[in-house]
Order: sequence, then C-alpha cells, then structure tokens
Amino acid sequence: MLSSIIGVHHIQITVPKGKEDEGRKFYCDVLGLKEIEKPNQLKGRGGVWIQVGDHAVHIGTEEGFDRLKTKAHIAYQVEDLDFWSKRLRKHASEIIEAIPIADLDRFEFRDQFGNRVEMIQELNI
Repeated sequence: MLSSIIGVHHIQITVPKGKEDEGRKFYCDVLGLKEIEKPNQLKGRGGVWIQVGDHAVHIGTEEGFDRLKTKAHIAYQVEDLDFWSKRLRKHASEIIEAIPIADLDRFEFRDQFGNRVEMIQELNI
C-alpha cells in the first residue's frame, strides 16, 4: 500500500546567478510576498525564499537555462485579477490572455527572468 502524499511543501523557480536582488525586488516589492529566512546550511547556495500563504516558493539560481522555452509555471490564486493586471502592466509586464476555463478568470505573464507566471481567480457563479 502506498503512503499518501499529503500536500505541497514548496515550489522552486530560478533566476540567473547574481540576480537574487532583482528577484527579491519583483517578488517581494511588486507582488508583495514576504521573504523568509533560508536555513543556515543553504545560505551559501544563493537564492531567495518567499512565503505564499501556507507554501514557500524557493527562488534558486541557475545558469544556461532558457526560461522562455518552458511551459513550467507557478499559478497564484488571487481575489482581484483586474488589480493584478493593472499592477503588472505598470511594472512593464506583458499580459498574455489565457485560454478560458469554466469558473476561472486568468492571465499569464513572464517575469523579467522569463519565468512563466499565472494569475488565477475563481469566479463566483
């Protein structure tokens, strides 16, 4: 008998080495997410950790990877999709309309490192 998977502990995305401050500025200042401290054993590896609700997003560093060529992404659930569309356009993010899904409103964008990000809002029907 298999043991159950009980949840998601964290998600990892990457930025180029040396770009942690730019990542911190976007994810903490623009998106308003809170930075959390990395364990001492991992501090020398670079990157930034942030808290999103009950989950952590680890922003690691990685070279030689074209983030624009992947469908891999993180989707943030939001309460006001219009607010986020306007805020992200203000910070020079190109909004990409997503394929409609019943009971959901959503869009995508790429952060300045090329990571694909989705903003998604459940519709009250």
